[in-house]
This record gives sequence, C-alpha cells and structure tokens, in this order.
Amino acid sequence: MREPVRRSFGPPEPIVSRVSLHSADLVILDDMQEEREQALRDYKVTIEYKHLKSHAPGGVYVIPSLDDLRTFYGIIFVRRGVFANGIFKFVLRLPLLYNDVDQHPRITFQSEVYNPYIDETTGELDIKTAYPNWDPSKHYLVTVLTFLKKIFYAKSFGDAQANMEARQLAEENMAVYRAKVDACVSKSQKDVYDNDPESVAKFTEEQLSHRVLRDLLKANVKDPAQVSKTALLSMISKASNV
Repeated sequence: MREPVRRSFGPPEPIVSRVSLHSADLVILDDMQEEREQALRDYKVTIEYKHLKSHAPGGVYVIPSLDDLRTFYGIIFVRRGVFANGIFKFVLRLPLLYNDVDQHPRITFQSEVYNPYIDETTGELDIKTAYPNWDPSKHYLVTVLTFLKKIFYAKSFGDAQANMEARQLAEENMAVYRAKVDACVSKSQKDVYDNDPESVAKFTEEQLSHRVLRDLLKANVKDPAQVSKTALLSMISKASNV
C-alpha cells in the first residue's frame, strides 16, 4: 500500500516580485516628484501676484521680470511723513524654494535710503527682524510689501538692526536724521529717470504731448477713472482741429 503524501500547512513561501527598480529609475522618479513640487511653488507665486494686483499697499507697485518668475521690480511713492515725496525703487527676489518654511523673500533698494531698517551699504531691507520665522500659511508677498511701506512711516525704531547709526539719530538727534532723510529723498527724485535696463518699469521725462494731454483732461474730465477710451480720443481729435 502506498504511503499518503503529506502536505505542509506552514506559512506560505514569500512571493518574489517580478518588478525591480534600478537606481536610474529611482532618480527619474525623484526628479519627477521634485518637478511637480517646484511647479506647485511656481503656481503659488502666480496666485500671490494676482492677489497682489488688487491688494498691494497704497503707493507700492511691483512688476514681475520678463525673464524670472521670482524677480519683481518695485517702486514706492511716499506721500507723507519724513520721507514724503520720495520715489524709491527696489527689487524683490524670491528664493527657489519660496512657499516653504523659512524661505524669506529678499528686498534690495536700488535707490539710496537712509532708514534704520535698511542696510546703508547693501540696500537690503531687514525682513527677518519683523518675521524671524517665515510661515507660508501666514506670510505672503503682500505681507512683506506692507512691512516695506510701514518702515517709511514708522515713528519708533526699537527693533531695527540694519542701520544702527540711523536708529540712534532718529532717537537722539532728529534734526540730523531729518537732514539725512531729506538728502536721500531729493536724490530719489533726481535719479527717478535712471532706469534699470532689466526692469520693465520705466520712467520717462515729461514731453510736451504729456502736458497737453494732462491739461486736456483737467479741463474736460471731472473723474478720470470714468472716462472711456472713445471719449478720450474724441477730445484729442477736437483739440487737434482747434
């Protein structure tokens, strides 16, 4: 009589996967993941700029570079206070990993600015004093531009670290501080037509045609915001026939 076949009911043998990834495949997957993450960061930058167009602080204007998504050329027109009538140009740069934690924007003034929050040598705004930890869930482009505007209207500089001489003068000798501020305001006005060749924001000197158009608008338009392009062209046509 034949002996029965004994079956084992122990744990099943492991199934060996037929799929194996080589190191080159893993590198490709890592690169694809990094590209997706960077694309998301880029998209967030465009969303922030779109929001900024309607929520930027008054008197502050920024225009993106044509060549770099993370570079913006800016101008602030100061309307009151010790820096009144100043026209200060700056460049806003975002790090490649902007929208990650502690990836601070950088603002460098192209105009000379004598302010306790701005390094007199480099022109860099001390953002980390106001925001030691950059949190992308709370801090945005509008956040840093609001801070930029605030330093031109500030009356106390207790936390300023960038220009200690300016801070000391502002606290102890306002007359000398005002004289230095007046000098940089005057220089900003004289240098307004010195345009950065990389910037798309250009200032041009007033021409006769500009003055004629301004006088025409003053004489015929009560609310410039309400005038249409057709009405404006009609006014110009009538004026040219006089």
